[in-house]
Amino acid sequence: MPAFIPGLSLSREFFHEAVAPIIDQAYPSLPFSAALIGSGSEVLGYDSEVSTDHHWGPRVMLFLSPADHARHAQALRGLLSHHLPYQFAGYSTHFGSPKVGRGDDGTQIPEQIDTGPVNHRVEIMTIDGYLRATIGISAEQPLRAADWLSLPQQKLLSLTAGEVFRDDLDLAALRARLAWYPHDVWLYLLACGWSRIGQDEHLGPRAAMVGDELGATLIAGRLVRSIMQLCFLMTRRYAPYAKWFGSAFAELPCASELIPALRDVQVAKEDENRQEALCGAYESLNRQHNALGLTEAIQPALLPFHNRGFQVSAAWRYSEALIQRIDDDQLRAAAARAPIGSIDQFSDNTDLREAVQMRQTIAALYR
Repeated sequence: MPAFIPGLSLSREFFHEAVAPIIDQAYPSLPFSAALIGSGSEVLGYDSEVSTDHHWGPRVMLFLSPADHARHAQALRGLLSHHLPYQFAGYSTHFGSPKVGRGDDGTQIPEQIDTGPVNHRVEIMTIDGYLRATIGISAEQPLRAADWLSLPQQKLLSLTAGEVFRDDLDLAALRARLAWYPHDVWLYLLACGWSRIGQDEHLGPRAAMVGDELGATLIAGRLVRSIMQLCFLMTRRYAPYAKWFGSAFAELPCASELIPALRDVQVAKEDENRQEALCGAYESLNRQHNALGLTEAIQPALLPFHNRGFQVSAAWRYSEALIQRIDDDQLRAAAARAPIGSIDQFSDNTDLREAVQMRQTIAALYR
């Protein structure tokens, strides 16, 4: 195997050194954008040698205007098939036919060849077509609050991460539009993030009181995840899916302070130690919330839960304060009905998050 090159760097070099010269010679006046965005650990910068065994290698995405796509896409694919090198930087540019079995999702494996056309992964598409296939929304469609809430953060992250190598069609404008939530949507998501904590924070100690240690640790694990999700929102960063959730969390400014506490929550053998670690996490969240200046400062960070001998964040205080700052009537009404939050906050089901055809049904929950 060749020395490992991060996939994003490989894609960048592949475009500039192998793909672009072929296109520029055959179509010198063709406007297009080129990028590596979307699915793939290399788009997020988390790929390694392990990633190279499937669906990874020299690849790039080309975006044409609708008219040019209709006129040139097929010929351009053929041109590249016959003129791309069989290898680039030691990696094969030829990929086997997509697998269609359960769970394969069109996976392609790099294959070494030395004759015949290259079955390359230079994907040729339009910006609008790609966006419709990825999130079920047209590139020109204004995004309502309900649309934002129906889109998984992983999808939004995949569209705004990676890199654009050439941009005649202004793909950057679309990426900028999706870079972060509108202010009122952000407030709503923060409020719902606190609401999730409020649903669970008093349950673990009660389970421990009756000897249900398994139940108490399960609730604590739910709280750890909710705390981490809220931290992504507070730092205005989209959270990736489960495989890279912890890796991305470790990059947040609050990680050095929170990771020790959250680890202690998960490994604690006694409920007293678990609650002490959770209270430390709640105090950190309190400092982060107040530093944002979105509401009046909320103090104290901890309050006793009735007379049961333990403390909680009293998360309802944050939720109510944030909802009061929302101007959008639809979002205020949604919060009043049930603060379920975005799809990421009310479900961790991968099939639901990936179901582009269900996006409008999900959006209807907020109307």
